[in-house]
Amino acid sequence: MPYRVDLTLRAERDLEHLYEWIAAASSIAAARWFNGLEDAILSLERFPRRCAVAPESRRTRRRLRHLFHGAKPDIYRVVFQLDEKRKVVSVLTIRHGAMDELTGNE
Repeated sequence: MPYRVDLTLRAERDLEHLYEWIAAASSIAAARWFNGLEDAILSLERFPRRCAVAPESRRTRRRLRHLFHGAKPDIYRVVFQLDEKRKVVSVLTIRHGAMDELTGNE
């Protein structure tokens, strides 16, 4: 049974910001990359446990996982939480790989 993939408001804002920042509306290559990111996020409905536990799990005391997308130097991390009982993947944020880890205050 596939998981439902939900984006938090923050993750939706992250996607919108990223779309504008890479100018996906005016570049075919950027649009293709962005669509690949969306496809990667939607792929979490199948086998979300394939992704590694995120380093933030230690600090937040929640079992967070992350999915990587892109190639150096433009690798992005999709940080998500998995609810096995409800079969829901909650995407919390999308961050550039060079950004600091999430803190509990974000």
